[in-house]
Amino acid sequence: MSDQLLQVEVVSADALIWSGQATMVIARTTEGDVGILPEHSPLLSILVDGVVDVRTAEGESWVAAVSTGFLSVANNRVSVLAEVAEASHDIDLEKARADLERARTSGEYNDEEAEEAVRRAEARIRAAERAT
Repeated sequence: MSDQLLQVEVVSADALIWSGQATMVIARTTEGDVGILPEHSPLLSILVDGVVDVRTAEGESWVAAVSTGFLSVANNRVSVLAEVAEASHDIDLEKARADLERARTSGEYNDEEAEEAVRRAEARIRAAERAT
């Protein structure tokens, strides 16, 4: 494997969530999970609600829950551009579980909104559980 690192940015619609160097990024796209290593060929893909896992240059795992958006890879630069992104250590696990239960049972959403709320809550739970 190359000694090079990836320059990674995870961005939500209103903030830069994380920026730094990494050895690998894993994200979920419409085509399935994709792993990005240094020297990855250029890629532009659509993100789906899920978890982004960044393996930092220091050997740590940084995790975030993200909603729909885009993943861009070119010249060892990875941009995760999500409508909503939340670092795992900022997620209240009990609140995320309550949000999931409400999305499944409340009837306050139409079918499409309910499915989206369930996917986002599940992503937040997975990200928070990885951080603990």
